[in-house]
Amino acid sequence: MTDITLLDGSIGQELVKRSTDAATPLWSTQVMIDHPDLVRAVHADYFAAGATVATANTYAIHRNRLARADLLDQMETLLSTALSQAGDARDAHGSGRVGGAMGPYLATYRPDLAPDPDEAAAAFRGIATQMLPHVDLLMLETVSSVQEASGALRGVMDLGKPVWIGFTVDDENGTQLRSGEPLTDILPLLAEYRPAAVLLNCSTPEAIRAGLPTLAETGLPFGAYANGFERITEGFLQDAPTIDALTARRDLTPEAYADHAMGWVDAGATIVGGCCEVGPAHIAQIARRLGDAGHTIV
Repeated sequence: MTDITLLDGSIGQELVKRSTDAATPLWSTQVMIDHPDLVRAVHADYFAAGATVATANTYAIHRNRLARADLLDQMETLLSTALSQAGDARDAHGSGRVGGAMGPYLATYRPDLAPDPDEAAAAFRGIATQMLPHVDLLMLETVSSVQEASGALRGVMDLGKPVWIGFTVDDENGTQLRSGEPLTDILPLLAEYRPAAVLLNCSTPEAIRAGLPTLAETGLPFGAYANGFERITEGFLQDAPTIDALTARRDLTPEAYADHAMGWVDAGATIVGGCCEVGPAHIAQIARRLGDAGHTIV
């Protein structure tokens, strides 16, 4: 059958849940400051569930985000904690890869902020350069527009590590980015930069299925990892939101989520996993289903 890369699930959201602390605009970055040992435990649980990639808890560690919280002086410590905890969990498991996650430069789900591509490229390059010795690949996540993608890719494509880019699509129409641009508008950019893989992430599983045919047109390895939110609320689209502005779906059980993931595999995806509100139990169920179908998890 097919070799499938099985990603982990939510890292930040899982850390927030396990800490039981009040939500903050720094999301899981604050949890990492207060409870660093939780990070390795989360990664270890995903490896035990069958994941082969540990997504480091670096999504929100951009200089501008830390500066807003007066934590810029802790940037190196935060990166060190996130990357060492992921690496230690991988080493203890005995196999797997570490991915250096990088979220949007300004804010998640906010293409209206239109980050300057040159400024964004410099920011992504700066953090990626610091991560390079500790990661096996670079993961650009939750990209909402072509402009966001342009800046991010420009910053990291020549650093000598495989680059995966994940786009987030409209939850009502998976053939559109959250910016409203047709998903097909990413094709020229991907043809220019040729990342190692292209994915859809942090959107509803139903919307993701609609967008996969466009990814197949790129000729690149492609895949998906969905979130488990009911919807992206207006409250979360305000400045410095907290994660409690979003509500988890009750219907997205491990079995139901695995049904979606197997549908993505049937559509040609070779990389699957989970995003926010998708936990170790969901990943374990996907691993079982892949094995039952005769696929090899790599």
